[in-house]
Amino acid sequence: MPTGGVNAPVPVAPEAIPAVDPRLIVRQEGIKGYLGEFRRRMSSGELGSLPVVLALIVIWAVFGSLNSSFLSAQNLSNLSQQIVGTGMIAIGVVFVLLLGEIDLSVGSVSGLCAAIFAVLNVNHGVNQWVALITAIAGGAAVGAIQGIFFAKVGVPAFVVTLAGNLGWNGLMLQVLGATGTVNLSGKDIVSRLYSTIYGQQVVAYGAALAGVVLFLGASLVDSRRRSAAGVPSRPVTDIVLRTILLAIVAFLAAYTLNQYKGLPLALLIFLIFIVVLDFVLRRTSYGRQVFALGGNIEGARRAGINVTWIRISVFTVCSTMAAVGGLFLAAQIQSASQTSGGGNLLMNAIAAAVIGGTSLFGGRGKTWSALLGALVIASIQSGMNIEGLSNAIQFMITGAVLLAAVVVDSLARRTQKAAGRA
Repeated sequence: MPTGGVNAPVPVAPEAIPAVDPRLIVRQEGIKGYLGEFRRRMSSGELGSLPVVLALIVIWAVFGSLNSSFLSAQNLSNLSQQIVGTGMIAIGVVFVLLLGEIDLSVGSVSGLCAAIFAVLNVNHGVNQWVALITAIAGGAAVGAIQGIFFAKVGVPAFVVTLAGNLGWNGLMLQVLGATGTVNLSGKDIVSRLYSTIYGQQVVAYGAALAGVVLFLGASLVDSRRRSAAGVPSRPVTDIVLRTILLAIVAFLAAYTLNQYKGLPLALLIFLIFIVVLDFVLRRTSYGRQVFALGGNIEGARRAGINVTWIRISVFTVCSTMAAVGGLFLAAQIQSASQTSGGGNLLMNAIAAAVIGGTSLFGGRGKTWSALLGALVIASIQSGMNIEGLSNAIQFMITGAVLLAAVVVDSLARRTQKAAGRA
């Protein structure tokens, strides 16, 4: 006997449930939600900056217990200036690593551009601003040349930049000439950018406040835009909590700097570069293309991304940042010489990016990695110098930290693949 009929009820399809990001659901559950999200992120290999932050806390705790002067305002203020040169170079390395490539020429490029500035300004009397722009433009040109060989000719990036490491170092020696060393006047623009310290306490606190307000405003605008577009957005409570944590860190740093001399201009410039380039990577179509290319080059090509242009531009950015870093390093020692860009600078710049959380396998990282990684390396070196340990010990421990960072990255990728998130 038929079950249907004229008066039979018509089946009603269940109402569609909108897809919601599970991470946002747990955030709305308070502390329990955050703990649940933390466990989920750890189990799926999404470690973020947690390992390097924990490592930095351990390093500071160990050296602080061994010698109280390590955590003094003077030492921490000096650290904030010393990391700028290497950190600037590491920002550029982050861009290249996001593609899953490497640039072995950043040390030589930094020395070459420092030499260009010093020779033009000191030896030939060229206006300091013209010399500065010429040096940075020279770095950009070097990156574009290497990018063309890599992206258009098809030479592996390792080979191109290894050749550049040798070639640009030779050009630097040629630029410096027979004397081999050019001393800066100390009154030039580069020296002033590095040595200027704002002693008024309101400057450091004002910069901290500006950073917190900027973060809060950007977060609220982004949340509003995502809500208007009908996609998951962060709850206001989450934004407020993150803002409070940032405010604690920012004002604590400002307080520490004010206990010595104040806010170094070099550190402020470094942070501005980090914020601006972080915006470029995370908030622009260009940045999304960089991440896409590093995650899956064939998929990026099929999506219509200009792979050649992105590759050339990334190497150009890397060498430009190497030029900026080289200028700050020259200002730090008040000269450009045959040893500029040499020593362990290349390894420190790459190690800073990797230790800070940028993946060697491409597709994952942020400009803040340069700051965190540079802090770790500089803290190790400073602590060991205070303890009177040799360079040999410093190199071994820094190498061990770098290896540990790569191991953590490899294990995280393996865990993500197992969880279906890679």
